[in-house]
Amino acid sequence: PALVMWRRRRTTPSLDDVSSAVPARAPFVSVILPARNEAVHIVECVRSICSTTWPNFELIVVDDHSTDGTGALARAAAAGDARVRVVDAPDLPAGWFGKQWACEFGTSHALGELLFFTDADTRHAPDLITRMVSARTVREAELMSVAGRQDMVTVWEQAVQPTVFAMILLRYGGTEQLECAARAIDVIANGQCFMLSRTVYDAIGRHAAVREFVAEDLMIAQAVWKSGHRVSLVRGVDQLSTRMYDSLPALMRGWGKNVYAGGRFAMPEGSLMRWAYPVLLPLFPLSLLAPFVVLFVAIVQLIFGTASSVAIISFAFVSSVGVLATFAQANRMNRDPIHRALFAPLGAAILLAICVVAVARGQHVSWKSRDYVAA
Repeated sequence: PALVMWRRRRTTPSLDDVSSAVPARAPFVSVILPARNEAVHIVECVRSICSTTWPNFELIVVDDHSTDGTGALARAAAAGDARVRVVDAPDLPAGWFGKQWACEFGTSHALGELLFFTDADTRHAPDLITRMVSARTVREAELMSVAGRQDMVTVWEQAVQPTVFAMILLRYGGTEQLECAARAIDVIANGQCFMLSRTVYDAIGRHAAVREFVAEDLMIAQAVWKSGHRVSLVRGVDQLSTRMYDSLPALMRGWGKNVYAGGRFAMPEGSLMRWAYPVLLPLFPLSLLAPFVVLFVAIVQLIFGTASSVAIISFAFVSSVGVLATFAQANRMNRDPIHRALFAPLGAAILLAICVVAVARGQHVSWKSRDYVAA
């Protein structure tokens, strides 16, 4: 896994590789920001978006029935800025996930030639939009998505987040793999930050087409690919940062709603892999955790003088080093200290618990005080 991640890091270009200069023709960009109970994040997010060097844009904040003052905070953060509108989402219709409904409603107010969807827990550098527009042109991509820096403060975040992102990277690979994908299931987008044209967005059925899917970004990427357009994802650790979850319960809830109900659609429809996905999903964290467990048991046996195979100890040791190297590379890609790789066993154990609970819940997911049944 470490060697695969190293290779795929090299095939995932950065936004730093493209121009930060505004082109002579600057298309109008509509930034759609759905927000439900995001009081902790919304002010900094709005201000960071408004700091953009892109001259031709609007920001539409969709307050999705927040109860913590998110809408008022967004309006205060944008006070006096005519480029920003805060709109209140109508009641959630049956059969819709809240984020999709907020995005759908937001685009009904949008005037842009390009639509840029982002999350309230993101922070944008001034050159993010400009470089994303450049990257769409350079890479000839319809849907341009950015993998930014993940801010991880607590031990729980530092243990779990690299585990999840290692799993995603090993499944989808880098930019070359996405851009050359031969199947729709081999493309993905980062729902925290992606851009596409209004024309293609309307043609694929807008967010209404993915209203019942928990991983709407994955399904939009697949829809764009099926429509005959290229999907691309580049790194942007200097242009985008996100703190997704700030505690262990938040991690459990957040990834718990996605890894099974959404992850199934990373497997071919009607295939044995999708049918066996409830069994396959826990195998990834289990494969990361097993070498450490075996090594620990073998060392305990040596200490107490019971028999222990040298071959087993050697294999467990080499496998453990490989897992640590994988985690070290994941942290390096995020520009975090590589010694956090020592949290690998903890991260694998927690992800295993998340996967088991997610499989048990099946298509029933809960998020932000709403209960859904995913497609």
